[in-house]
Amino acid sequence: MDIDIKLTPVGVDEKEILRHLLEKYNYEFSQYDNKDVNYLGLYGYDYLDYYWTEKDRWAFFIHVNQRLAGFAMVNTHAEVPEQTDYTLAEFFVMHRYRGCGVGRYAAFQIFGMFHGKWQLKRHPKNVGSVHFWNKVIHEYTGGNHRYIQGHPHAPYDDGTCADVFIFKSPAGASIQANTRTC
Repeated sequence: MDIDIKLTPVGVDEKEILRHLLEKYNYEFSQYDNKDVNYLGLYGYDYLDYYWTEKDRWAFFIHVNQRLAGFAMVNTHAEVPEQTDYTLAEFFVMHRYRGCGVGRYAAFQIFGMFHGKWQLKRHPKNVGSVHFWNKVIHEYTGGNHRYIQGHPHAPYDDGTCADVFIFKSPAGASIQANTRTC
């Protein structure tokens, strides 16, 4: 059975849905950055409202067969002092949809939507993310990217310095779904 993967912009009327997904994302990520919840028992996301009040911020839902499967958030705010056009601020695919090509397809689509120089950071303790982004960035760029291990200007809450990829889009990679049944 083929799967249908689509990215759709998150409307302001869907902000609460994204907020709920961000809580799941931040809960999962807290095993790497040791971030605590606030007094309400939530992680929160300080920049969420800015995705509808500032230009140069974009949020997308990832859908698989018309079901919500994750999100991607892009902006122009560099996380490390490097001249780039875009930053992949957040990227999340729910467990059920991992390992079947959804994340790869969504990442390729996002990179293809925004032409220019990108930066993407990842936590080195998140082994699944390390393997995923190593493979996806290498495949997308054909190996034509820069990798900075433990960037000193990109610490996480636990003090670990992020690994950073710098690359250009479009990179000419095929965006074919290349998926398995989820």
